[in-house]
Amino acid sequence: MSEMSLSDARARLADVVDQARIEHDPVYLTRRGRRVAAVVDAGHLEQLIEASEDLADLQAVAAARAGMRETGEAPIPWAQVKADLGMA
Repeated sequence: MSEMSLSDARARLADVVDQARIEHDPVYLTRRGRRVAAVVDAGHLEQLIEASEDLADLQAVAAARAGMRETGEAPIPWAQVKADLGMA
C-alpha cells in the first residue's frame, strides 16, 4: 500500500496505474495529506464489488428470515414459486 499526492500522481499517472495493477495493492492519492481517492486494479475492484453484492444478498436473506420468524409467516415452497412464475 502506498500513498502519493494528487499532483505527483498526475505527473506519473501511467506509473501509478501500473503499480496498482502489478502489485494488486491500492495506491492512495492524497490532497493536503489526506486520502481522497485510490487507484486499484480493475480485476480486484470487480472482485470486491461482487463480494459486497454477495454480502448484501446474505444480509437481505437473514433479514427476511428474521421477519418471517417474528410474524410467524411460513416460507413459500420452491415448487410453488416456480409454478407461480411459469417455470414448472
